[in-house]
Amino acid sequence: MRIPRVPLPRSLAGQLFAMQAVLVAAIVAGYALFVYVTDRGQAEETAKRQVTATATAVARSPSVVAAARSAHPTGVLQPYADALTRDGGVTFVVVMAPDGTRWTHPEPDRIGKTYLGHIEAAQHGETLTETYPGTLGPSVRTVTPVWDRGRIVALVSAGITIDRISEQVQRQVTALLGVAGGALALGGVGTYVVNARLRRHTHGMNAAELSAMHDYHQAALHAVREGLVMLDGQRRIALINDGARELLALGNDVVGARVDELRLPPSLTGALLAAEPREDELHLTADRVLVVSTRPVVGGERRGTVATLRDHTELQALSGELDSERGFTQALRAQAHEAANRLHTVVSLIELGRADEAVGFATAELELAQALTDRVVAAVGEPVLAALLLGKSAQASERGVELVLTEDSRIDDGVLPPGLSARDLVTVLGNLIDNAVEAAQGSDTSPRVTVTARVDGPELLLRVSDSGPGVAAADAESVFRRGWSTHGDGRGIGLALVRQAAHRARGTVTLARSPEGGAEFTVRLPLTATSEVPA
Repeated sequence: MRIPRVPLPRSLAGQLFAMQAVLVAAIVAGYALFVYVTDRGQAEETAKRQVTATATAVARSPSVVAAARSAHPTGVLQPYADALTRDGGVTFVVVMAPDGTRWTHPEPDRIGKTYLGHIEAAQHGETLTETYPGTLGPSVRTVTPVWDRGRIVALVSAGITIDRISEQVQRQVTALLGVAGGALALGGVGTYVVNARLRRHTHGMNAAELSAMHDYHQAALHAVREGLVMLDGQRRIALINDGARELLALGNDVVGARVDELRLPPSLTGALLAAEPREDELHLTADRVLVVSTRPVVGGERRGTVATLRDHTELQALSGELDSERGFTQALRAQAHEAANRLHTVVSLIELGRADEAVGFATAELELAQALTDRVVAAVGEPVLAALLLGKSAQASERGVELVLTEDSRIDDGVLPPGLSARDLVTVLGNLIDNAVEAAQGSDTSPRVTVTARVDGPELLLRVSDSGPGVAAADAESVFRRGWSTHGDGRGIGLALVRQAAHRARGTVTLARSPEGGAEFTVRLPLTATSEVPA
């Protein structure tokens, strides 16, 4: 089914890939910014500790104290300060007089000039750490006093420029960005792989197209009158439409249930669970005749099964009626042939001058046929059953079987309620008589089928017995299962339809042994309204 295209720029997988790529990039960039800010703060804090330690160590050095007492401290302290600047990890070390006059400086032309920065705290014996824009640029610096015998003889300032701190942070951030780029690339590759798989599963459709397909799917699912059942790989119901729920008499909560837990007929359950495809198989439920087709869903592995169900209850009933009509036609054709033979016999007797014998022969045949007709018409006022019995009697006679209607049979016209379908009566009595005639044909004694049709209190009683070989006790329940037959393949649906029709009319079917030694089937159908048939 082709879904109308919706003008969106890319497929669902493509949109998800773009979203995930942007998300990964945003996370990596945010983390990089966080690390940069954190590392810069940590670098400045480390610089403060380093310059404080350097300034304090210089102020406590005996050589610095001795130089401060000398007449030319620069000559002694400048080499010392240069060595510390070169090897101590600081940008500058400035030793100055208590009034702020520089004795040392990384730039010699600034020696002898006034120190730029706050020295008041150091002049009062305290240590000060600050960030200040000096001659070398903004720097983190510490100023501390040099003590000698209880008085301040000099001040020491050690500092690291902000540019140097930034260079350190920049190197760390560069390494971080390299790692972040690798993480982004790895995330992008992973995202691409995941979305490529998603693209295969969605067949390249975008979200709007998938939504449209779902809407079409739902509309088609509920519009189809035939039943549709989809099973997953674990044989659970993944999807079922309204038609299938009605045909299988299932509720609305069966999605997710296993097929073997639904209490369906065993043959139908077996068809739905079969691994191989099934094509137009006939299966019976309690009330319906279903034609079932199944096909596995395969995509590299078995993913489930799709089953279609078609209701052939009416068609099967019509087929049964057609078979009966065909039988009636054959019986009438045979009777016409027999009537022609008898008529020739009567004519020949008259030509031979034996008129009395001709009249006796003709009236004897008429009396025999009329007696059966009168018996059926008098006992069975229901026209459908009367016509069925007369037709089946003709068929049985053609096959050499005597059909007998018992003396206690009686059904007056109008007794049967409107809810008791005439078609179900034809199905029940017609199939029972057909099976009985077939069974009686194989008997060693006079083939006979006995029919009882009468009202028994609040029920309609239909009983058919034969003089055939009967049914073994072990097969008493199997005879009602579709496919059970002693006459070869393609048979064995008649008694299953009998039980189904009786169930539909809220009645019962029982099997016993007949007085003639064959099988005796008794059907009881209620003549009053009852509750719904239990599932």
